[in-house]
Amino acid sequence: MYQFFNGMIIREGTKGVPADAVECLFKDAGWVRTTPQWQKEKFTLIFENSTWAFTVWDGNEMIGMVRVISDQIMAANIMDLVVSTDYRGRGIGRKLVELCVGKLPHGDWFAHTSADNFPFYKNCGFEVKDLSENGTCSYYGYIKAREEGHRLT
Repeated sequence: MYQFFNGMIIREGTKGVPADAVECLFKDAGWVRTTPQWQKEKFTLIFENSTWAFTVWDGNEMIGMVRVISDQIMAANIMDLVVSTDYRGRGIGRKLVELCVGKLPHGDWFAHTSADNFPFYKNCGFEVKDLSENGTCSYYGYIKAREEGHRLT
């Protein structure tokens, strides 16, 4: 599926997302620094193994993306939502969240994000719980791998 949004194209799908475009957005967001050549395929595989995904294109440049992992019945998690720095503030992120929630409108949605993004998600209708009473437990395997010397970055 394709749709137009403010002169850009939003593509739905988990197949054929170019690894170099994903890596570029991740670098712009500060999520990665350098990726060894042998690991670059992960940027395509994360999409292929996701339930839903949307990418935003301005011509031939991917300027935004979101991917979701879900059971497609009760719950869904927004794993990566990123919009290129040059395109922020244009409603692209909000549109991506709307498209995601539209896939499972009566399900429970969670956003895998940092506290800096809580105001954005609150504006999208998400509830930010009192973290002193509620929270999400996390296990970050990449940090453990780095500590054990299996990963450089």
